[in-house]
Amino acid sequence: MNTFFIADTHFGDAAIFRYENRPFASVDEMDAEMIARWNAVVRPEDVVYHLGDFGADGAQAQVLSALNGTKYLIKGNHDVGSNADYRAFGFAEVYDRPIILDAFWILSHDALYVNVNMPYANLFGHVHNSPIVKDYSPQHFCVSVERIGYAPVEFGEIKRKIKAAVDRLPQEDGNA
Repeated sequence: MNTFFIADTHFGDAAIFRYENRPFASVDEMDAEMIARWNAVVRPEDVVYHLGDFGADGAQAQVLSALNGTKYLIKGNHDVGSNADYRAFGFAEVYDRPIILDAFWILSHDALYVNVNMPYANLFGHVHNSPIVKDYSPQHFCVSVERIGYAPVEFGEIKRKIKAAVDRLPQEDGNA
């Protein structure tokens, strides 16, 4: 079993084309391609944390049933249904607020403030392809679909990239 992360899919949401330059001709093409890319990497026994903005009303149940894995939703600003509705669509659990995974990883829709004095790293979405936010750093990783190839990214890859970012930091020599 592997664990994956993704955010900002906006399945069935034509309005996303007004805000993001997605490489699809239509909502139907976007949905079909993201479902195919999801299922190409996620197996039925895997776990996927969706970090918000899953899809437009009416699209959730149909799309969710087509996606591999056990899926958890940390709600985003566009996920306005009740938690019971999202569970009925097929999410194993739904969270209104950020959660902490493995005592280190803060999973949220919006980017949260973390600094080098905090024992956490933040996985988030919401910012899509905004140039203001880096893809990742020693303490964060953005899983908006525009940054991760429109498919869930595996946790091991996130950990490797964050470790590489940490390894690039200037090392203290202990002679303060």
